[in-house]
Order: sequence, then structure tokens, then C-alpha cells
Amino acid sequence: MDRTTATLADYVTGLSFDDLSENTLLQARMRLLDALGCAVGGYHSEPAAIARRLAAAASGTPAAQVLGSGAATSMEMAAFANAATIRYLDFNDTYISKGAGHPSDMLGAVMAVAEAQHASGREFLLAMTIAYELFCELADLVAIREHGWDQGAFVVLGSAAAAARLMRLTRAQTADAIAIAVTANMPTRQTRSGELAMWKGCATAAAARAGVFAALLAREGMTGPTAAFEGRHGVWEQVTGPFTLRPMGGKGRPFGVERAAIKYFPSEYHSQAPLWMALKLREQAAFEAIEALEVETYYTAWSEIGSEPEKWTPRTRETADHSLPYLLASALRDGEITAATFDEARYGDAAMQAFMQRIRIVENKEFTAQFPAAMVTQISITTKDGRRLVERASYPRGHERNPMQEAEVEAKFRLLCRDAMAPAAAGEIVQAVRGTAQAPDFGALLARVRVNQPG
Repeated sequence: MDRTTATLADYVTGLSFDDLSENTLLQARMRLLDALGCAVGGYHSEPAAIARRLAAAASGTPAAQVLGSGAATSMEMAAFANAATIRYLDFNDTYISKGAGHPSDMLGAVMAVAEAQHASGREFLLAMTIAYELFCELADLVAIREHGWDQGAFVVLGSAAAAARLMRLTRAQTADAIAIAVTANMPTRQTRSGELAMWKGCATAAAARAGVFAALLAREGMTGPTAAFEGRHGVWEQVTGPFTLRPMGGKGRPFGVERAAIKYFPSEYHSQAPLWMALKLREQAAFEAIEALEVETYYTAWSEIGSEPEKWTPRTRETADHSLPYLLASALRDGEITAATFDEARYGDAAMQAFMQRIRIVENKEFTAQFPAAMVTQISITTKDGRRLVERASYPRGHERNPMQEAEVEAKFRLLCRDAMAPAAAGEIVQAVRGTAQAPDFGALLARVRVNQPG
């Protein structure tokens, strides 16, 4: 195997639960609860329902549960259904660096394999930490978005690694799982360009499923490419360019799971700080009093949610939650951003469409130079009576420089569960997550996550 594959396999098989600090465990539990809340909130969405229908036609030995319903299926299909459900609201955690994405998309796979393998809570937390670490390490090293590739490249790697650890694969088998996963699953970024479809929230679910399948293949003896990263036509040559892995989390070094940002609003991450500013500006100027609004931001935010014409005329939910013009207009008009913000009647409203044409978004190269260390955005509002109001921010609530606390994450979870289960049931899940490290069988925690069915 090449050096990169060997280094990753050594890390995945060598890390132990004792390497995780108390803060690592706390941050992992917070992101687990956050992902479970997002899954409950997204359970009745159409993409999640499609995934459950497909999962119902599959079986596995051992079987895995579909999150929210408890229906039995294969590990791969549970990974897909779980991840699609977690991802739907665009409310789950995010990691921003040279590369970016949603590490908790991998939890659909980690949950499925841990439950099927009757892993303990400690084993789950270790596998989760490994998945996040590989995701965040690659994101720190590779600006994959700028190469036209999608974050599923990080997700499939972390999912395969976590599944390999939970299946107790050898070092050689783990290397094969990693090699198969990254060679066979390099997704293009068309998923997140222009007008967005349901696939926006399911592409990484497909990557999570593929990571589990790669580990299953390796467990059965399937060997993978011997130079998946560094060889001819490998990942370096075709996708990322060369990179050198650094010492990863453990032995006193913090883990990626401690740095992933938890979202305060159910919208694309680069909109989080602008939305805080919009709500603050709303206190100074009514929606009807605004003549024009200008946003200056860093290149990634401009390119992702403020550059394409489709973002000024969103026609799908997925486009709306990635449209900075629409999000700002909604915050200024409604004073909040919730799941209801993305109802078709709202983003198709003529008054909203007209207001969005008053919004201008531009790149500020000074702000770009500070990214990703800082995420600087400035909003300037001109009112109809001639006033100019300005706000600037860098670190939204939930960023590692402005972290959410455990109580805030628990409150977010309870809010997402409000219409889906009894308050007592939500409280039991909160308590179970707090005790994850003491759980002899992680599946017992997942068995508590049951969403009320229509009718």
C-alpha cells in the first residue's frame, strides 16, 4: 500500500478509547445529540421517505435499524437512510477549512454499523471520533471544492474507516477498505451548483453507504488498489494534488470532532453569521423601510450562496436554504429562520422575490484573505429615508471561537423533537446520550429514537 493509505490504516487501527479526553467525549456527545435532533426534524421529508422505502426492500445479516422507525434493513441501506434523514434540514454540523462539509453526515453510517455489530457506547464514540478526524484532516489539507469535487470524498473515507474499526478489521483489511472507498467514490460538485435538487441532501448519504460497503468487501477478503492515493491515476493525480498527512488527534492533540461547528440556523453554514447580523439590523430598520442591502463577504460564501442567478429566484427548498438573498430577506421580514422558512409558499412569494432584487452580494478580497481563520462578512443597509446601517461579524454562534454549550444543543434537540415525540421521550434520549460511554450496547440508544407516524 502507498504511504498515505498506510498512515491512515495505522491511525484507524491504533487509536484507543483512552486517547479521548473528557472534552473530546463531551463534544462527540453534543454532535451525536445534534445529529439525532436533525434526523427527527427531517424524518417526514420526501427524501427520507424515499430512502426508507428502498431500505424496506433490503435485508442484512446482521441487520441494522432505520433511524426513527426501527425497521430492519442492511447496514448499507440503514447508513443511507439515516444520513439522508440527518442531512435534510441542513441543520447538522459543519467543518470549514480549505475543504468543507458536514462530518455528521457520516454518523448515519457509524450508527448503522455500531448498532448491527452490537458495539458498546465507547466503541461508537471512538469510531465517531475516527470518522471526524479523517474528514477534518483531509479538509484541512485539500481545497477539494476548488477542484470541482464534492465533500462526499471526505465522507466516504471517514465512513469506511469508522465501519472498519467497528467491524474490528485488521490493519490490512482497513487499508483495503480505505483504498476501495476512495478509488470508487469521487463525486463531482454539480450536486451543489445552480438550482439544487433533493440530491443535495442525499449525495453524502450515498458516500456514507459506499463507505460501509467498502468495509464489508474488505472484511470478506476483497483487496483494494495498492496505491489509491499516490499511484498513477490515483487520488493525488486525479483529484486533490499531493498532500502530507500531519499527526492527527490523540496524545494530547485535539480532535476534529472538537472543532466541527454546530449550526444555530437551519441553513447553509456561510449564512450563519449574516443571519445574526440581519436579525440585529431588523431592530433598527423595518423590512418595508429598506431600499437596498449590500453584502461584502469572502469568496467561498459569495461563490456558494451568493453568486448564481438561481439564488435570487429559488424554486426548490434545497436552493432556498443555499440562497443568501432569500435567507436575508426572510430574516429581515420574519425575524427568524426555521424549517417553515423553506415552505414553497414563502420562497415563491412575490414580495420576497421583489425584495431579493434589492440585495447585492460581492466578494471582499480582504475578507477572502482572512478565510478560513475568520469568516468576515459585512452587511450595509440603506433605508428609504436615507439612513445607512452597517454590521460586521466573523464567528457565528456554534463556531469553535463562539461555541454552543451543551444546554443549548439539548434545547435545539428538544425543539426539533417537539412535534415528533412526547417531551418525556425526548428527555430520555438526552439522558441516554449523556451516558453513551457507559452503554454496553449502543443500539439501545438508537431504539429510543422513534418518530410519531402520521395518523
